Amino acid sequence: MDLTERTITSETVFQGKIVTLLLDQAQLPNGKTAEREVVLHPGGVAVLALDQDGKVTLVQQYRYPFHQVLLELPAGKLDGAEDHRLAAVRELSEETGLEAGELTYLGCLLASPGFCTERLHMYLARDLRRRASHPDEDEFLNVITMPFEELVRQVMDGTIEDAKTVATTLKVKALLDL
Repeated sequence: MDLTERTITSETVFQGKIVTLLLDQAQLPNGKTAEREVVLHPGGVAVLALDQDGKVTLVQQYRYPFHQVLLELPAGKLDGAEDHRLAAVRELSEETGLEAGELTYLGCLLASPGFCTERLHMYLARDLRRRASHPDEDEFLNVITMPFEELVRQVMDGTIEDAKTVATTLKVKALLDL
């Protein structure tokens, strides 16, 4: 069975700085039509910075949609058609002041494919050098370090819920356990 849904019409309902919201009419595989709300997002990166002592660097930041402070990997959105590797280098430097001598691409994940086009690219950063951080002017962060195994524990017990942090951590754990 062909599962493809075909766009009949597409209307831009909202155009923001980060996202665009479309309201589409789609033809379903059975010939009927349905509304589809689609959030266009430029994509982003997440970086797990692992030092030679087995410690990771994370950031705490307030996440307005959830009205709480979350502990996450350094991350950020792509600027337009920016190369995701360059974005990973930029975000790691901006948020933590770290520079990586080795940056390993771990693949990408589709953040919420039911309605959003965001693709998150994951990286492992090693051979780290510390410089001064320089977050964006509207970005307020606390930089935290902890043993990698503690991060894995917090991911597994549900303390850390952020999807990009969970996925990247588990990918790195699988990579390191080989």
